[in-house]
Amino acid sequence: MLERRPVFPNVIEVNHQLGYVIGCNIYLIYSNDEWLLIDIGYEEVVEEVVDLIRNLDFPFANCKTLIATHADVDHIQGLAQLKQIFKTTVSAHPLAEESLKIGDKLKTFAQIEAQGIDLDMPPVEVDTLINDGDKITVGDVELEVWLTPGHTDSQLSFRMGDLLFSGDNIYRDGCVGAIDAHHGSNLDDFIKSLRRIKASNVKWLLPSHGPIFPKDDELLERTIARLESYRHMADFGTCATDWPLMDEWEREIAEGKMPG
Repeated sequence: MLERRPVFPNVIEVNHQLGYVIGCNIYLIYSNDEWLLIDIGYEEVVEEVVDLIRNLDFPFANCKTLIATHADVDHIQGLAQLKQIFKTTVSAHPLAEESLKIGDKLKTFAQIEAQGIDLDMPPVEVDTLINDGDKITVGDVELEVWLTPGHTDSQLSFRMGDLLFSGDNIYRDGCVGAIDAHHGSNLDDFIKSLRRIKASNVKWLLPSHGPIFPKDDELLERTIARLESYRHMADFGTCATDWPLMDEWEREIAEGKMPG
């Protein structure tokens, strides 16, 4: 058996446990005889993750559920395979249910024709719908479900004491999950979610990609300010609220202002 290397009490992060990066962050929460996983990543990592869990002495029969933070392929492509191996349930937000059930390749980013991306997206049934304010217990540990939309409409975060499993809301460098209308991004919602995180008294953010880091209110505020500016930029297309240049141009045309 392998020695468990928790990043915090009751929390193992698979990349940390392995000592090298295999994909998105995969969190194993455990207490007493129960455990669960938050996200899994691509199908290609499933076998390695399963072997790791076996070697860490977590009985498959004690897996309470597999949680999808949201329905993006880089988080959930291996979900159907893992559900079958562990003979357990899948939990996700209601707005992610249909994409998971039908294996929606467009909304999950599994297919981006312009970039030549075409990945399998195996469908998987969601057994338990979870929403803001719900509680998930694992032995003596409790996770509070937060709906934190913006990156996608179904993005979930999970509070566990001083920790927040914060999904694709924000990373250590201040970047955020991709903003794209095709899979439900919404800048106003994103800003509200980041403000909620900033207003909380959690001490650590455990994102879906990259390193775990202490909550930094100044970093969050800079990111919020940047997203506020995105709301008024043509760069973000239908995700933007408006494009002030067009109002300015209309005024100039009405006033007969010529170039130069």
